[in-house]
Amino acid sequence: MGSHIMKTTIEIADDLFERVQSVARKEKTSFRALAEQGLRLVLKEKQQSTTKKLPPLVTFRGEGLTDEFKNAGWDKFRDEIYKGHGA
Repeated sequence: MGSHIMKTTIEIADDLFERVQSVARKEKTSFRALAEQGLRLVLKEKQQSTTKKLPPLVTFRGEGLTDEFKNAGWDKFRDEIYKGHGA
């Protein structure tokens, strides 16, 4: 990716280090290569999650909430949602 290599030190848990070293040996690669691959995956995931757009809101014609629910808390909504479903 980049042409410049930055040398740095990181502290990670011993068990994680051992697991990465084990995978690196099996795959005949280096700790550095796996660490870079992991960091790229995390950055890609974070970038995708911030660029995802929310779907459009689904609305129904009507007058909004009934009087029963206008000032109700979440517990009232939850109880109504699960009414008759054994919860």
